[in-house]
Amino acid sequence: MSAAPWPVEIRLKPAEKALEIDFDGGETFRLPAEYLRVESPSAEVQGHNPSQKQIVAGRRHVGILGVEPVGNYAIRIKFDDLHDTGIYSWTYLYELGREQEGRWRAYLAELEKRGLSREPARH
Repeated sequence: MSAAPWPVEIRLKPAEKALEIDFDGGETFRLPAEYLRVESPSAEVQGHNPSQKQIVAGRRHVGILGVEPVGNYAIRIKFDDLHDTGIYSWTYLYELGREQEGRWRAYLAELEKRGLSREPARH
């Protein structure tokens, strides 16, 4: 069994609302803030089992305020919608990068199915 993926560099790109991560296997992923937010590993989004996963709508313009280390195995991302409870392990970030296209397609399809939008609600 190979070792778990390990980040060698993490770059916050505030103007682009994205996080870029280089892994030790040579892969580089550019993960948009909106994608990271709607795929947050928090219980608020994921629930306590797959059937409880929440679809988070209205986050097209979400940004990242900051990133902080959690031990030596993960980061916590602070979003400008004040969500900050997700702990993104290196393995989960790697999965998000590898599975980005399929996960994003599934998210967009689920929004459409539920009549939801990526745009924030207007008050």
